[in-house]
Amino acid sequence: MSSRFIPYGKQFINNEDIKEVVNVLKSDFITQGEKISQFEKKLAEYCGAQYAVVFNSGTSALHGAYFSLGLSENDEFITTPITFVATSNAGLYLGAKPVFLDIESDTGNIDVKEIEEKITEKTKLISVVHYSGHPVDMEKVKQIANKHGLKIVEDACHALGAKYKGEKIGSCKYSNATVFSFHPVKHITTGEGGAVLTNDKEIYEKLLMFRNHRITKNSNKFLNKPDGDWYYEMQFLGYNYRMTDIQASLGISQLKKLDSFVKRRREIAKIYNEAFKDNPYFDTPVEKDYAFHSYHLYPIRLKDEYKEKKKEIFEYLRKGGIGVQVHYIPVYRQPFYQKLGYKKGLCPNAEDFYEREISLPIYPAMSDEDIDFVINLQFLN
Repeated sequence: MSSRFIPYGKQFINNEDIKEVVNVLKSDFITQGEKISQFEKKLAEYCGAQYAVVFNSGTSALHGAYFSLGLSENDEFITTPITFVATSNAGLYLGAKPVFLDIESDTGNIDVKEIEEKITEKTKLISVVHYSGHPVDMEKVKQIANKHGLKIVEDACHALGAKYKGEKIGSCKYSNATVFSFHPVKHITTGEGGAVLTNDKEIYEKLLMFRNHRITKNSNKFLNKPDGDWYYEMQFLGYNYRMTDIQASLGISQLKKLDSFVKRRREIAKIYNEAFKDNPYFDTPVEKDYAFHSYHLYPIRLKDEYKEKKKEIFEYLRKGGIGVQVHYIPVYRQPFYQKLGYKKGLCPNAEDFYEREISLPIYPAMSDEDIDFVINLQFLN
């Protein structure tokens, strides 16, 4: 076992971040204060969207997005199995049924060509995942959605800072809503946290209520006559999905560094691509001509003769000090989903991708020595 261990992902926190958090801790409001709206405004401006609503996790943000777009009991939504379970779980929370679509073998993204085959009269929305930070071909998704009257959610938890055809992911040019995560391994962090961006005011207002017990203090929205200036109404059952000002202050500070974070991730990917070019063991990630990859992950795909040895290779890399990970076990293979009736083999390309994929370390705080350490481990070179 190596004494050195490089994780696949890690946050970068500096003194500026710490100072901003301490300032909030010393202030009068550590939650439900002005830092929330400040973070939302800066996030929306960065991505080119009209509205942003922050949540206490990417999962709760997905839940809010699906709810605000009208997903409900007995509806169906199309999504990918190569993602974290939250993408489909958030629809299950609302009583909707995930319909898993197979993936592109090179990007790991949903296979847009197969979407129409899965659309039924119950289909309400399409939830695409920009896997590893590589954008889905959104123009084609929007064409299909418009044709069938469907809503679109971009699960962009991997893709803050990425671009599609020159437009930043989060602009919602091709979708109704975009969801981000601020978990420590993501592009910026608030510890835990998430956000939904949209250009639709009605969706925005629903999101604000949904994260706050579905309570409104807007007198124009009241169903009953108010008792006084203190009056508020809970009109539907909601949740406490609020982010704190402590987290938001960290998010504001981190957002200032986002472009440099993405630049460093792309530099590391370029170094890896050159070092691993024509290697006999695995294929490296692709970047399509319409994409500006933000490299949340650097997923290698083992070649045919090595995919049967994935377990041994994974263990070898871990013992060698490289904190590799696998992204992901197809969601429908989880025991809970098996109990719902989903069967192994549902999406052959996704199954094959899972058998091959290993994520190598990539994060802004990696030093050149760390990168060399990864590259020079015997199996990889």
